[in-house]
Amino acid sequence: MLATYLIGLREGLEATLVVSILIAFLVKAGHKDRLPQVWAGAGLAVALSVLFGWLLSYTSTTLLRDYDQRELFEAITSILAVVFVTWMIFWMRRAARSIAGDLRGKLADALQVGSIAVAVMAFLAVVREGLETSLIFYSAVQGADINGGPLYALLGGIASAILIGFLMYATAIRINLTVFFTITGTLLILVAAGILKYGVHDLQESGVLPGLNSLAYDISTTLDPSAWYTALLTGMFNVTPAATVLEVAAWVLYAVPVLVLFLRPSGRKKPAERKQTPVPAPQP
Repeated sequence: MLATYLIGLREGLEATLVVSILIAFLVKAGHKDRLPQVWAGAGLAVALSVLFGWLLSYTSTTLLRDYDQRELFEAITSILAVVFVTWMIFWMRRAARSIAGDLRGKLADALQVGSIAVAVMAFLAVVREGLETSLIFYSAVQGADINGGPLYALLGGIASAILIGFLMYATAIRINLTVFFTITGTLLILVAAGILKYGVHDLQESGVLPGLNSLAYDISTTLDPSAWYTALLTGMFNVTPAATVLEVAAWVLYAVPVLVLFLRPSGRKKPAERKQTPVPAPQP
């Protein structure tokens, strides 16, 4: 539940910030009449993301009846989720300073085209976050004892993100987004390492990779499976009481270099001020 809450919080806040930037620009530019198009585009993106998540689950549980096929499908989705998480974390670190200006520029162009362009732009800005959330959530809960908890935690994370975004938009409350994205990015790298470890295990279960019985360690006899810390390590980072050599190797080879690259100082100079995008006059 902690892992899925973190996924919902991180991805939800990114989507919320995007929507709030679009709304603030339209309000300031005197184009409140275009707000329904923004909400329509964002709503369609959310609906498509939910449909994508359902399709992943339906494919695994219904379309694929063979055990090896299901394991291979889960392995592929796990690896794809790790790729998306890694790309998203480094993209946000690089684009955080310029994302507001870029969105305003694109929205200004869309306003000149028409209302459909505004809706499409809002849809494209939100759908990436939504599809990523569905894929990462599906991969994070594979093998878990699903009782509704992970889904509620994901929705709780999204609700928290919406609340934070609303407070930042409607009040003087400010949070240090650099610190927030650094902390959540670090935790998500560890979550992604666990997802990759699970994906490697699925590849071994399906027979694609060897070494299913070659254990790197087995502390299942000494680690209490009912203890809270066992549940935390297993659910958050997929650190299981027993793991194969390939699983441990995949975890270490991913987590260590990615954490080093992510946490090292960027060493970039402060970018020059972006020129303000001309605000098109409201149409009579």
